[in-house]
Amino acid sequence: MSITAWLFFLPACFAINLAPGPNNLLSINVAARHGFITAFVGGTGRLVAFALMLVLAATGLAVVLHASEWFFLAIKLVGAAYLIWLAIQLWRSDAPAIDSTQQDEASLGRTARREFFVAAGNPKAILVFTAFLPQFVDIAKPILPQFAVLGASFLVLEWVAIALYSWAGMYLGKWLVRVTVRRWFRSCCEIKFWVC
Repeated sequence: MSITAWLFFLPACFAINLAPGPNNLLSINVAARHGFITAFVGGTGRLVAFALMLVLAATGLAVVLHASEWFFLAIKLVGAAYLIWLAIQLWRSDAPAIDSTQQDEASLGRTARREFFVAAGNPKAILVFTAFLPQFVDIAKPILPQFAVLGASFLVLEWVAIALYSWAGMYLGKWLVRVTVRRWFRSCCEIKFWVC
């Protein structure tokens, strides 16, 4: 992979990282309810899921997905079912008040697990690694080092996106003190989970 290809990859990748998908909305929601640190550190669950997807993509998942439409359909259905389940949980939950005392290790663990499963079950994330990243790989050169550079770049940019969305959520939390605003925000998150 040339430096030019990598420089084209960075802005395109960062646009994908900043897209308001389920994980980024989850970061906003967690930061609004539990603070920046819980959302930011909990976001590592997403990074672990994405790192595993990168390893799978680098070792041939793209070939399997292109060869087997049924396998890809199964992944999409499992991901969609999980997102629907999250949307239902979000819809049925009350709009609790912000409580900064809930920033404990247990909530960090729960947040990291949720981030992991939302990322792992999102079919769009799988498509990013199986369709988007390979476009920047030069097949005339060793593939694994190129995937390593692209994957590391993606994860660093995703880490920045987690920080930005967590920061935004922290300030949004001040508005969520009002019950009507919390209900509106919860409904918007629910709709986004259904769409994504």
